[in-house]
Amino acid sequence: MNPSEIRLSRDRTRLSITWDNGKTIDYPAAFLRERARDANSVRFVVDGWAVPPASGLTISKVEPIGNYAVRLEFSDGHDRGIFPWAYLTEIAASASRPTASAA
Repeated sequence: MNPSEIRLSRDRTRLSITWDNGKTIDYPAAFLRERARDANSVRFVVDGWAVPPASGLTISKVEPIGNYAVRLEFSDGHDRGIFPWAYLTEIAASASRPTASAA
């Protein structure tokens, strides 16, 4: 699948992608930051050092990478996250799950 539209929310906390099948998925910034697959992020997860994203994390920059991916820069300074379309569709199911709200 390929995106037909990519939008960053006004508050920069969500990336919304409409896919060529017409389905739109909202990806929270913290969700994307946690799932960055650059070498350092993967190494931290493997070593058990992964830390949840900072509160109030935002997406600072969205940059297309050819016809296959998007590179995201986050407010915590992380700028090595390349997210191929195939990976974004793979993680879409967990991104679109409703989150439980505290009562």
